[in-house]
Amino acid sequence: MFRRFNPNSCGAYVDDCSVRAICAACDLTWDSAYNILCDKGFYMCNMPSSKAVVHAVLRSLGFHQFALPNDIPDKYTLIDFCLDHPRGTFIVALDNHIVTVINGEYYDAWNSGDEYPLYYFYKE
Repeated sequence: MFRRFNPNSCGAYVDDCSVRAICAACDLTWDSAYNILCDKGFYMCNMPSSKAVVHAVLRSLGFHQFALPNDIPDKYTLIDFCLDHPRGTFIVALDNHIVTVINGEYYDAWNSGDEYPLYYFYKE
């Protein structure tokens, strides 16, 4: 279920989770995803890693934001999300982190499977 994924050419994996998530979800290089975020951040006069910029980029790439249902268990993890979403491409917001789920597998530089989803984006 966990797929180690780090397209950063320098091997860094701190503070670039939105870049990695967009790379995985949209099959882009790290440089391309980073430039998209920087361009949108410049346009919005905001940092490329801010939620406002990341959300605007995801919307521009065809993703739609959804809330998690109210009836999920309190200890609902990213692994649970993957089990409940075996098909499709999702970008899932965790506490201070964001990760891509494709067909029930999550792509991340580290194993974030025990983290708790807050909301998600889905692209049809």
